[in-house]
Amino acid sequence: MERLRVQIVLDIIYRLRAGQSQRAIVRDLGYARDTVRRYARWAEQMGYLDQASALPKLEDLQVELPSPYRKSNISSVEPYREVVKAFLDQGVEMVTIHNRLRKNHGYAGSYTSVRRFVANLLPKENLAVVRIETPPGQETQVDFGSAGKMRDPKTGKDRQSYCFVMTLSSSRHQYVEFVFDQKMATWIGCHRRAFESFEGVPKEVVVDNLKAAVIKASLNDPILSEPYRKMAHHYGFLVHPCRVRTPEHKGKVENGVHYVQRNFLAGTEFLDIDEANREVKRWVSEEAGLRTHGTTREQPLGRFLETEQTALLPLPHEPFELVEVRQPKVHRDCHVEVAGAYYSAPFKYVGQRLEVYLFERVVQIYNGMELVVTHERATRKGQRVTRLEHYPPEKSIYLSRPRDYCHRRAYAIGSKCGEAVSALLESKPLDNLRAVQGIIGLADKYGDKRLEAACARALYYGDGRYRRIKDILKSGLDMQPLEEESQHSFRFFEFARSARDFFGEVGAC
Repeated sequence: MERLRVQIVLDIIYRLRAGQSQRAIVRDLGYARDTVRRYARWAEQMGYLDQASALPKLEDLQVELPSPYRKSNISSVEPYREVVKAFLDQGVEMVTIHNRLRKNHGYAGSYTSVRRFVANLLPKENLAVVRIETPPGQETQVDFGSAGKMRDPKTGKDRQSYCFVMTLSSSRHQYVEFVFDQKMATWIGCHRRAFESFEGVPKEVVVDNLKAAVIKASLNDPILSEPYRKMAHHYGFLVHPCRVRTPEHKGKVENGVHYVQRNFLAGTEFLDIDEANREVKRWVSEEAGLRTHGTTREQPLGRFLETEQTALLPLPHEPFELVEVRQPKVHRDCHVEVAGAYYSAPFKYVGQRLEVYLFERVVQIYNGMELVVTHERATRKGQRVTRLEHYPPEKSIYLSRPRDYCHRRAYAIGSKCGEAVSALLESKPLDNLRAVQGIIGLADKYGDKRLEAACARALYYGDGRYRRIKDILKSGLDMQPLEEESQHSFRFFEFARSARDFFGEVGAC
């Protein structure tokens, strides 16, 4: 192992001769006390600490110096170096490495030895930080982390999964859930279930600059996504977005995510994501929650139950359900398209943009502060959710009066009206449904009795079209008796004189 440079040994001798204590030398030079003590003993044996003698020169120290390391300083973990490296490559946490060495490899050493050995394997740059502690119930931190591939029980296929972690800043108690995406509905649903797990709501939530939470990542002027803003109002918490690329601002949950990845996930497999969520719930309450936390030196679950749970805000009476807000344009067919489904809006808003709030079970359409309509949420893509009153009156008739309705309504008006309508509906190839709807609609203006009379007159003259019936009503001919008219006029399909009157006998020349 590498020895101290001769210049540093000379500096230790100089400081000892100057009266500096070994503790102070350790503090100033950063070496272990045992190392400084060993060189001090060697210098004393060599007479270099005698004030009467001159300070030794560099060339005088070019001799075999005592090794700063003793055989007893060789780590007890050294025989398991390759095993530890393999665990570290898998992302296994040091506590878990120690447990698995003891369980699977017969290691009898302490956790401190493992931690010291891993620190030598993975030296890190020391950075100055400010540790901020918060009072109970004041703050929680949330984040997503990768959880690798998990099986989707709905499809039977493996999919990329993520772990949602919410860590209470005071107690370090956690809520963990595995999901397949980081969409708005998932983000809000995880929050809701976390609050229900805690049986309360923290006053502040520190979030990463996730699109589901923060639209504009600016520390001085952040813009929250509308659903998350409404959720914060519903539960009564404040949102604190992190500065971009500064994960240390939410270090508690960052450490929590790593802890889940390295202690719960590393080296384990699950049947599917449902099993993983069942197991992680047990793990949080029985293992992670009962460990001694490295910072608080208390058990997270015990500290949560004793000091933090009662300090949380109470849950509202109703859970929050809003998952998304959009601003689509009302198309010419009086519908807006949202999440692959179509919802009707009054025809007067055609061409305008309205705000659509998607909840888990309903969809609300707003024009500014005015609630325009509430629909049940579609269950599949391509589904149309329509209210007929949203169409113009002349357009809605076609949908509100199908063939069966028209047939029943016509015979309710009268037999002649039913006969006229039946003839039009049975006529091919032209579809006369609109004409039939128009005939029935005449009853709204002229009444059933006049419409029946008009249909009888139209059929008497062999023309039961909508236009003919409308003209009869418009001119009032429906109020004249057919017998009287037949005495003074002729049927349009009969000749007043026979062909013999004009042409004589057929074949005569």
